[in-house]
Amino acid sequence: MDDTTPVARSAISPAPPEIVVACWAVSGRRSTGALTLTDASPLAKVAVRADPDGELAQALGVRFGRTSRRTDALDSVGTDVLVVGSGPGEWLALGAPGRQLALTEQLRGLLERRGRVSGAASAELVTVVDLTHGRALMRLTGPAAAELLGRECAVDLTDAACPDGSALRTAVAGLATDVIRDDWDGTSSYLLHCERSSGQYLFDSLLDAGTELGVDVDGFTTPSARDERRTMYDF
Repeated sequence: MDDTTPVARSAISPAPPEIVVACWAVSGRRSTGALTLTDASPLAKVAVRADPDGELAQALGVRFGRTSRRTDALDSVGTDVLVVGSGPGEWLALGAPGRQLALTEQLRGLLERRGRVSGAASAELVTVVDLTHGRALMRLTGPAAAELLGRECAVDLTDAACPDGSALRTAVAGLATDVIRDDWDGTSSYLLHCERSSGQYLFDSLLDAGTELGVDVDGFTTPSARDERRTMYDF
């Protein structure tokens, strides 16, 4: 990479060695531990607000408290987008690094495209905001992930109460956090989304609380650098 190329940094300091992936300074550490924590802040993060019973809600097709992966028109190049029903009339779209501007435009154009199909323009008020550089995102993965989170929040994270594909907003280590369960290959995995200014604190709190469980830092990589079986969310 050219020395003059801008490099983005998350709020979480990379564990050595520091490398650059998709124009982000990230940890190049590779963990083989059973319980890992990764700074996933380079993922595109776009927030949407609209009528929970409106046309955009129907177009997104994700209800409050649930998630869905999309590979359709939400991304013009067809990469995976994870749509999260993060609140009543609120959604969070997570996409590949560097795709935030394209994802924002695609989300803004959903109603227009829907209107062309139906033949009727919509007057629905919709807000779409790129949060990529203003928020922190991390992934906790492993059989003991729910146990670790249980030490930091009071929510029931059992499979019956919080199965794969669930999304909720709660306090984790005293911070307002979106908790998104997104398992891989049968292994429990959670995405944790919070304000950028709280990212390092939350990351460190999880590492501290998980010491007895053997939690280890794993570095961020792009999908092409991972096993073919994994998607971009499998950190």
